[in-house]
Amino acid sequence: MISIKSEERPWGRFFVLHDQPTYKLKRIEVDPARRLSYQYHHKRSEAWTIVEGTGVITLDGKESVYVKGQTVLIPQGVKHRIENKGKEKVVLIEVQTGSYFGEDDIVRIQDDYNRV
Repeated sequence: MISIKSEERPWGRFFVLHDQPTYKLKRIEVDPARRLSYQYHHKRSEAWTIVEGTGVITLDGKESVYVKGQTVLIPQGVKHRIENKGKEKVVLIEVQTGSYFGEDDIVRIQDDYNRV
């Protein structure tokens, strides 16, 4: 049986679909009018593919709109966030690659929920 770990966050929730030594796969759901912290990682890169909704993704200060089917690559050390400005949740699949995938490799620069 496959065990899927889920965690609630102030901006929505995520589900760990697969966790291996060389990669981690997550489903991330961002609720309407919410956004993740502006952050970066020391030990991993990420690829985000939007599978539902429309998200505003910021990479190193530059905002771009991404829709269902589009993917953004986030190299290690690049500041990033996704924001849901719509009325429906935004769902993305995140593929992490690198040397470490723990939640303690999140360096928050700005956070709406006082987690900096």
